[in-house]
Amino acid sequence: ERFAAHEGMRPMRAVFTRQGHIFTTGFTRMSQRELGLWDPNNFEEPVALQEMDTSNGVLLPFYDPDSSIVYLCGKGDSSIRYFEITEEPPFVHYLNTFSSKEPQRGMGFMPKRGLDVSKCEIARFYKLHERKCEPIVMTVPRKSDLFQDDLYPDTPGPEPALEADEWLSGQDADPVLISLRDGYVPPKHRELRVTKRNILDVRPPSGPRRSQSASDAPLSQHTLETLLEEIKALREQVQAQDQRITSLENMLCELVDGTD
Repeated sequence: ERFAAHEGMRPMRAVFTRQGHIFTTGFTRMSQRELGLWDPNNFEEPVALQEMDTSNGVLLPFYDPDSSIVYLCGKGDSSIRYFEITEEPPFVHYLNTFSSKEPQRGMGFMPKRGLDVSKCEIARFYKLHERKCEPIVMTVPRKSDLFQDDLYPDTPGPEPALEADEWLSGQDADPVLISLRDGYVPPKHRELRVTKRNILDVRPPSGPRRSQSASDAPLSQHTLETLLEEIKALREQVQAQDQRITSLENMLCELVDGTD
């Protein structure tokens, strides 16, 4: 289903939230920047819709599902605004604004497992501007030096929950979570499993298991002849391409010799 979250023609951005909503940024018809929160089961009315300002830069949302905070970084802006998304009205709550002098050309966002938990760091950005790439660290002041469980719940780690072929077969699974209590410890390298499939393999159709002789029957003569014809045609095509490449190389050499 195609749906325009914002009426303006400028670029839009969207991220999924922990609550199952879709948070979007875009523009109104009058080119005002706008943010919205939507229920994916009902796009007729937004859960929340707020107009921001009249700047031209596209708002890039960076969402932290652990704290349910979304950070908005506009191209050409020199500030980062952040909001908390909750289940209570007005659903998108403004928290604060970080301001600097240099306008940003781009922004990177460090995953949660890369933060320094001993300094109560909750977000780290890498701001790209004309002179350099500047790190921006956001922390929560705490008097205690103990690990802050409320700031660092278990977070998704680098270990995949499914292999690629499992996901392609339709399986689904929740992310594999890790604890940051002792900081992030990279796991040992996993053995890369690669399954090579032969394109000539012919699998028996799914259904009731047939007899051993029927399921393990060899390829028919017609199938073998068809495959051999295709291989022959491919070889002829490769030979023709090789001849054409040789001819073009000779022509190029003649042109180079003629210019010397």
